[in-house]
Amino acid sequence: MISVESISKAFGGVTAVDALSFRVEAGEVYGLLGPNGAGKTTTLRILATLLVADRGRASVAGFDVARQGEAVRRSIGVVNGGMGLYDRLTGREVLHYYGRLYGMSASAIDARIAQLDELLELGDTLSRRAGGYSTGMKQKIVIARAVLHDPPVIFFDEATSGLDVVARRAVLEFVRRYPGEARAVLYSTHVMSEVEELCDRACILYRGHKIAEGSIVELTEQGGGANLEDAFFHLVEGSDLRGETVGAKA
Repeated sequence: MISVESISKAFGGVTAVDALSFRVEAGEVYGLLGPNGAGKTTTLRILATLLVADRGRASVAGFDVARQGEAVRRSIGVVNGGMGLYDRLTGREVLHYYGRLYGMSASAIDARIAQLDELLELGDTLSRRAGGYSTGMKQKIVIARAVLHDPPVIFFDEATSGLDVVARRAVLEFVRRYPGEARAVLYSTHVMSEVEELCDRACILYRGHKIAEGSIVELTEQGGGANLEDAFFHLVEGSDLRGETVGAKA
């Protein structure tokens, strides 16, 4: 579903991503785990066609991100922790607006909203104006908007940031259920427990480099730790990239 081959991206003299490679198969939740500044968001922006890699190549759902950008954008949904909504629109109006942008008919949008209402328990978010939403209510509509067109690939980028425990659980449950025979999730976070709970495999990023990859068990064994957090720090400390102390959010 996703193929990344030696992509690199620099901003001025700073390398954000350096020769990164990984693959995500159908049915997987694949994690990008690393502290702020590790290169996670830059990687997602390249895959979403918002940035162009300096070197390397990547494909999403079989489409080359550099040459088939429109097809890639039709094939993805994106959710992060800071996406906004139009305050004057109700949740249903937001979803109808974006459904029309996706080229969906009104009946198809209504049918999809009914499915998402069951999955996400949207409830009265559909009839209330977005300006009065709690953070959790807003994030539910953001997720519904991202998957309204039933894309085969979804990117989650720090999607639970700022959510209360109930809203966070709703997001995690949705991520867990979404992958299937023709679907995959790329889940970017600095939260170790979310990777342990959700991800089939993960890539540990630090200062733009991949320093380890595998299942949670494999990563823990590679790092020689008692758990993923221990392994993370052992792997970072054992690399030649530890130019600075890993931050508390890692």
